[in-house]
Amino acid sequence: MNLIADRLDRISPSLTIAMTAKARALKAAGKDVISLAAGEPDFDTPRNVKDAAIAAIERGETKYTDVAGTMALRKAVCEKFKRDNNIDYKPEEILVATGGKQVIFDALVATINPGDEAIIPAPCWVSYPDIVALAEGKPVIVACGPNQGFKMTPEQLEAAITPKTKWLILNNPSNPTGAGYTAEELKGLAEVLLRHPNVWIFSDDIYEKLTYGIKFATLVEVEPRLKDRTVTMNGCSKAYAMTGWRIGFAGAPVQLIKAMDKLQSQSTSNTSSISQAAAIEALTGQQDSVEAMRVVYQRRRDLVVGMLNKAQGVRCPTPEGAFYVFPDIRGCLGKTSASGKKIETCEDFCLGLLEEQGVATVHGAAFMFPGHFRISYATDDASLTDACTRIQAFCAGLK
Repeated sequence: MNLIADRLDRISPSLTIAMTAKARALKAAGKDVISLAAGEPDFDTPRNVKDAAIAAIERGETKYTDVAGTMALRKAVCEKFKRDNNIDYKPEEILVATGGKQVIFDALVATINPGDEAIIPAPCWVSYPDIVALAEGKPVIVACGPNQGFKMTPEQLEAAITPKTKWLILNNPSNPTGAGYTAEELKGLAEVLLRHPNVWIFSDDIYEKLTYGIKFATLVEVEPRLKDRTVTMNGCSKAYAMTGWRIGFAGAPVQLIKAMDKLQSQSTSNTSSISQAAAIEALTGQQDSVEAMRVVYQRRRDLVVGMLNKAQGVRCPTPEGAFYVFPDIRGCLGKTSASGKKIETCEDFCLGLLEEQGVATVHGAAFMFPGHFRISYATDDASLTDACTRIQAFCAGLK
């Protein structure tokens, strides 16, 4: 009898976390490494948010809360959705979880039966297909290349829907590409979805506050008729530099929220009470720090795009959101690095870049889109400049 359950054979460890860990180990061994692998802001959590957490500790708010979150936080989430997205939710339609990833896990595991399909536009975040597979569903990967801005078209969505389709998972702006859907583009997808009433929609809006040159829109905001079969997910990790606080939340129909609450009650139960107090301040307090961070990210984006497009064999489009770029490195493949390493795949490229130049990135195949790699520019300008200079050198050494 095997100790490890067969279901774990369906999934892989997170490759973004794996590359970050590899970079950390090399650094600990004394190697000069710049890690651009993790999707984590380098900014500190805003002072007012930290103060709110400290005050909650001093007030003794250190007990269990409702599984779905404190009433105060759920009301704050409702206010956020109304203020920012013009969506009306009631507290009973809100679930707070230990990060956005748990919201995704709760929703998919609570709803997917064996053989149910989930449509996932690719490039996509590494965890979507694995969570679907763990729930015994089938990830249906739809390739959306740079020629279409890494965004799914209505025609692609229509072609991917079958009688077994349970979910469409839409990340806007996208990890890993930074591609952002406009309201008009979302309307096109909504028209398709209205023709298929059995398809549910998971809208992952975690990078909502980080857009450049486009106005953020979410699916239910654009087409309210989809509200009764949509999960609108967001959180505090990216916009408020609160990754370690582990706060994700979602609005959805009561029936689904109750199912997700039931599942969460037998896994993690409630999110940290102190993190919830901090999240209330993040969502309802002053928002100046969010815009200040967004401006810095936009400057860094322009720096990285400009430098990468000077690297031989690299083409880097300019993203509309998040804090990633997803350059095309197919012009680098089939060559040999300065140290003699054959670069046949995007994974070879990233490993060679780490070993020879000390720059940690994530290969595109991890995001279901080979021939590319992802860089997070959520780090300081000097490190980004140094890293991009090293990437230029690595590419120049390919023969």
